[in-house]
Amino acid sequence: MIPYGRQSISDEDIQAVVDVLKSDFLTQGPVVENFEQALCEYTSVSHAVVTNSATSALHLACRALGLGEGDILWTTPITFVASANCALYCGATVDFVDIDPNTYNLSVDALKVKLDQAEKDGKLPKVLVPVHLCGLPCDMESIGRLAKQYGFSVIEDASHAVGGRYQDQPVGDCRYSDITVFSFHPVKIITTGEGGAALTNNHNLAERMALLRSHGITRDPAQMTHEPDGDWYYQQIDLGYNYRMTDMQAALGLSQMTRLDKFVKRRHKIAAQYDNMLRDLPLTPQKRQLDCYSAIHLYVIRLDSAELKKSHKQVFSELREAGIGVNLHYIPVHMQPWYQKFGFNKGDFPQAEKYYTEAISLPLFPDMSDDKLLIVVKELGNILQ
Repeated sequence: MIPYGRQSISDEDIQAVVDVLKSDFLTQGPVVENFEQALCEYTSVSHAVVTNSATSALHLACRALGLGEGDILWTTPITFVASANCALYCGATVDFVDIDPNTYNLSVDALKVKLDQAEKDGKLPKVLVPVHLCGLPCDMESIGRLAKQYGFSVIEDASHAVGGRYQDQPVGDCRYSDITVFSFHPVKIITTGEGGAALTNNHNLAERMALLRSHGITRDPAQMTHEPDGDWYYQQIDLGYNYRMTDMQAALGLSQMTRLDKFVKRRHKIAAQYDNMLRDLPLTPQKRQLDCYSAIHLYVIRLDSAELKKSHKQVFSELREAGIGVNLHYIPVHMQPWYQKFGFNKGDFPQAEKYYTEAISLPLFPDMSDDKLLIVVKELGNILQ
């Protein structure tokens, strides 16, 4: 089976982890700080707080921005459930903005309409989470302008997009957002096994996320309610979590970053080959805008059902049977049973629902050979013709 995604682990990556295993620190030590600094340098952002998952990073971001009971978070229906769940963890409610049918990202036009109505209804969001689907940046300049106009905060869910660029600047620089979140899951652009990060230019937000990441505990006397009892002393000053990344994970991530640009370049080469070889088939790939340099985490196609005699489900199943490990990113969040109990129904976000009936993610990962790519194209062509 050719998987849709796979990590690339080098001897240098393995040695970096072994070096930590032989050191004095296995959990949160100096390598975590080094990884955070490397992320800051790569993205030109001021602060990075690494975590045990991107889900944790999203939760910390919401907490740092003060999201809570009575507040509303908006995101796209076409994302992993974590982009929405982070609001529920904080006691807030969730709503969605339909997608653009060409980029599959949150539609700025739909966002404008929804914000105008929400302002009239007195139900504006406190936080918006645009998701850079497949590694393709959203229209962040327009989103940032709307955030200022309507007074909401922005968390970029860039779980797919580390290594990407927007307006020739690195994704993660937070020019148009308060916080950007990365994922380092094994199928993402670089990996720490499991892991994530929250990036920001706001010192107070970074300090708050770092505090909540580790149980809400501080050793900083300036944050304590009284003078320390001794050098051993610490205080819990908030209800936090154990969302820390280990030095072992950070060592892997730090090593992987040396090949980040190489990984993305290879992904672009594979995507260009797909673009060329699939152009005569009844399908449409994601449209990538000129001001965006996608990280190409996923290569998603949409089937042209009007031109096919087979259903979406048949094509998907036949590809799997042929040894092609395709996937579908994603089932619209509002169609999940957990969210339907909040009143969401089929038909609420028609573009997202149509996408779901047509989308298939083809295999794409840095170590994918040209031979395997040809196999994917051949099998897909045989099934569609």
